[in-house]
Amino acid sequence: MIVIAIANQKGGVGKTTSAINVATAMAASGWRTLLIDLDPQGNASTGIGVSAAAREASSYDVLVDQVPVSECISSTSIPGLDLLPATVDLSGAEIELVAAENRTYRLREALAGHRGHDVAFIDCPPSLGLLTLNALCAADTLLVPLQCEFFALEGLSQLLQTVEQVQQRFNPDLGIVGVALTMFDRRNRLTDQVADDVRECLGDLVFNAVIPRNVRLSEAPSHGLPALVYDHSCMGSRAYMDLARELIGRLPKERAAA
Repeated sequence: MIVIAIANQKGGVGKTTSAINVATAMAASGWRTLLIDLDPQGNASTGIGVSAAAREASSYDVLVDQVPVSECISSTSIPGLDLLPATVDLSGAEIELVAAENRTYRLREALAGHRGHDVAFIDCPPSLGLLTLNALCAADTLLVPLQCEFFALEGLSQLLQTVEQVQQRFNPDLGIVGVALTMFDRRNRLTDQVADDVRECLGDLVFNAVIPRNVRLSEAPSHGLPALVYDHSCMGSRAYMDLARELIGRLPKERAAA
């Protein structure tokens, strides 16, 4: 199973929207997909239609009580897409894990024994705490959503430094599969300037597919649906399908073929 963390310590950059819709696009492409909600807010779980009342077990149980992943997974209405949901208990997990053995590798150890999915996406919280560190230690690679605004560039440099530290201390095999530009507004000159700066700095690491500002992307979570299901023909949905195709092309060839 290929494990992809979707992370950026800056909030409001489109992490959860990207996690939901890229996971849905991968499932639609025939990949058996697992979406792991590691954010205590549980927005990925809600946005894919799994209510708080329906979450009998969660990523908290996996991390803190070391319950097998297979016992905590919820099915979704999307064929080929399963969810490891988050509950509010997860907000206390960082404190509970401080004294735990192998606290940074809990998720990695849990996923190592899991079978039944081709790819897993981890929706990380907007911080660089122990939950995100668990995700980075468990991941094969990292997908970074980046909002097209000035302050996002500063956040990106901090994230890249963190990735380098994780590679040195915890997970030397962690890579970055790409940076996805989100909330792109062609009417705003600053958006183009930020996009140009990011591409000049990171080159081919930046995906060609750009996620636009789109009302349908904002509406979809309130209906408990990915935008690709809520309105598959809107600009946002088409952009996420393009992003998923690019992502598949960047995954290891022998694993992508499987």
